[in-house]
Amino acid sequence: MRGWRYEDYAPWAKILSDPAVGAGLGKPDGFTPHEAWLDMSVLAAHWSLRGFGHWVLEELETGDFVGRAGLYCPPDWPGIEVGWTVARGHWGKGYAAEAGRAACEWAHDELELRHIISLIEPSNDKSVRVAEKLGETLEGRHRTRGFELLVYGRDLPLSDSPR
Repeated sequence: MRGWRYEDYAPWAKILSDPAVGAGLGKPDGFTPHEAWLDMSVLAAHWSLRGFGHWVLEELETGDFVGRAGLYCPPDWPGIEVGWTVARGHWGKGYAAEAGRAACEWAHDELELRHIISLIEPSNDKSVRVAEKLGETLEGRHRTRGFELLVYGRDLPLSDSPR
């Protein structure tokens, strides 16, 4: 997990252009290169505006750009969210749950956060499974930006959640 760099744009745009990845984010045709740039810019700027945000996920052995994970809370969110997006070629390797766990632990230790949520597009079964691996349960729904999202959540710390 590391901070964003300009060089991350091309691999990030490639990941978000995949319709399977886009579908989990409410964009079943994937993201355009411009939308990927805007997304990356928002994720990087979130650190300056809120003091927390998403990290780039990079595979240690190969240096491959895997995706992103971390904390997010713009003004229209119902709470601080732990979220993740992983390239399809890296699905099933446990990166989202591992990074989500690390982000939750950081949120608890550094921000003294006592509750975390994940907003999930209802058809995104893979993200639901990651949230459940983190010990989150369905808490309700939240409508924002034209999307009806599931709200999963749990209290922190994560010491009792399965790995």
